[in-house]
Amino acid sequence: MAKRANPELMPKVRARLPFDFVLDELESLDPETKPLFGCTAVYVGERIVFALREKPTAKQDNGVWLATTKEHHASLKKVLPSMRSIRVLGNGVTGWQILPASSEDFEDEVLKACALVRKNDPRIGKIPASKRKKRT
Repeated sequence: MAKRANPELMPKVRARLPFDFVLDELESLDPETKPLFGCTAVYVGERIVFALREKPTAKQDNGVWLATTKEHHASLKKVLPSMRSIRVLGNGVTGWQILPASSEDFEDEVLKACALVRKNDPRIGKIPASKRKKRT
């Protein structure tokens, strides 16, 4: 009778990274990824720029989430027309916005967003609260 491998000793299988072409587009900036609430956060330096989400629940919010602020929504919407608020975050408008995967122009708009990040556009990217310097 063959022995079965102990599942605790088996290496963990990493889930496929959704929309991995984003990392290819940002390669020159040496992006890093970290888990974020079941999504994958994309950092450039200390700034979080995107979250990549592809889950079986709330599929309307699958896509590339943009880390931005309310003050930039109108100007970004001119460049990224499918951008909208994220529904799973509630009814209010938040700084986070999404380029939904279901959009007809999804890949083109994500490539435009990546180009903005490569140009260091201040409208995309935030330094997470835990990384900000504390006021004295």
